[in-house]
Amino acid sequence: MQTSRKSAQVRFGLCDNSRTVILTARLVRTEAARLVELQAEIDNLRETLGDKDAGKIVDKHIKLLHEYNEAKDATQIIIGKLAVHKETTVKQLHEGYGLAADD
Repeated sequence: MQTSRKSAQVRFGLCDNSRTVILTARLVRTEAARLVELQAEIDNLRETLGDKDAGKIVDKHIKLLHEYNEAKDATQIIIGKLAVHKETTVKQLHEGYGLAADD
């Protein structure tokens, strides 16, 4: 009786490979769910960004960083001149104005 049951299990895929089939099915469901999540994230980003070109967005950020750096450099020049005028150090001025050392 045991032999016929085992052969029936083999015919219906219920032998040792059944664990593999079950695990594969779970993996497929997990991956399918992940794909749905990723597609939703892509859709959300497209909605947020609109039809903007990624290159244009990067170019805009680079331009803004250049403007920021120019303003920061100008500020450091002024703080340096103020330190000379007050006969103190830039570090002391930073501390006095509550600026971080790397600002």
